Amino acid sequence: MENHRGKGLSFARRIYLPRTIGLGVGFFSVGAALYPLEMPAWLWALLVFNGFIWPHLAYQCSSRSAFPYRAERRNLLYDSVCGGFWTACFQFNPLTTVTILSMMTMNNVAAGGLRLFVPGALAQLAGVLLGWALFGVRFTFTATPVQVWACLPMLTLYPLALGMVCYRLAIKLAEHKRTLSALSRTDSLTGLLNHGAWKDLLHLKFDQCREHGSQAILALIDIDHFKAINDSYGHIVGDTVLRQLSHEVKRLLPESELAGRYGGDEFCAILPNLPLNKVEALMEQLRQALDRYRHPDVPALRVSLSIGLARYQGLYPDALDWLDDADKALYTAKHTGRNTVCVALSRSSV
Repeated sequence: MENHRGKGLSFARRIYLPRTIGLGVGFFSVGAALYPLEMPAWLWALLVFNGFIWPHLAYQCSSRSAFPYRAERRNLLYDSVCGGFWTACFQFNPLTTVTILSMMTMNNVAAGGLRLFVPGALAQLAGVLLGWALFGVRFTFTATPVQVWACLPMLTLYPLALGMVCYRLAIKLAEHKRTLSALSRTDSLTGLLNHGAWKDLLHLKFDQCREHGSQAILALIDIDHFKAINDSYGHIVGDTVLRQLSHEVKRLLPESELAGRYGGDEFCAILPNLPLNKVEALMEQLRQALDRYRHPDVPALRVSLSIGLARYQGLYPDALDWLDDADKALYTAKHTGRNTVCVALSRSSV
């Protein structure tokens, strides 16, 4: 409910500026067409209301409504009724009629596409019929120079205002798209890359190493006996351990954006342009940091890590072989006592 209301308020705010400019400038276009016809005073009062008061009243009505989007769509239909009504009142002066009705139609299409175009056109027709009922069916086929000049601001300022609204909307949509793209690549619990995003990164870095002859080291990090932690202390404590590990990864690794959560309790990282001894030292710091970690509510909890490392080698036919060597090193670490760092052996060219 609140989400829909928020979207409706955003929609009403987008319409507010074009309506204020369009109806304010349109006042002079309609007024110039009405002036030679000696219309009654109440009609001029209605024109003042429509041009300068209605835009703000319409926004207040929609923003205070429980369903702002529906209220604003009704307001757009009221605008269309008024547009049709004014064209009938000034006897379909050709230039002013085209200006008013085209701007109204442009607004409806921009706000709701074809779904609002047809109701808007029908609303304009209803306004025309209302004008005919009050003042009769009459037509004026000429436009004075004053009427031409009075239409020029409408033809320039209103499309500019509508264009700015559309531009800002396009910018906002692009930002939302980038945000959604980042969310789709991120593990929600740890804030690191998720499995799929990290695998894509692995293939990219592998290709870079092969193409440029650069070096990188692949690290697979596993929390020892993580299932036992969940079984003994609960998944909330287990999630805390995962977040703590991701925190330490981000703190210690120089390029933590190259790290990801590979599986439930398995993390992975690519460390480019670092010698093996430096990477081993970093992994040792990471292992010690988790070894020192104490959960405030579970003082008996102890966390250890098994880590496997593999250097990039030109002999690898593809990225998965590189990953397989890191996995073998991790397997060795887990089967030689855990809580340690192991390095994969170099492959022979023979």
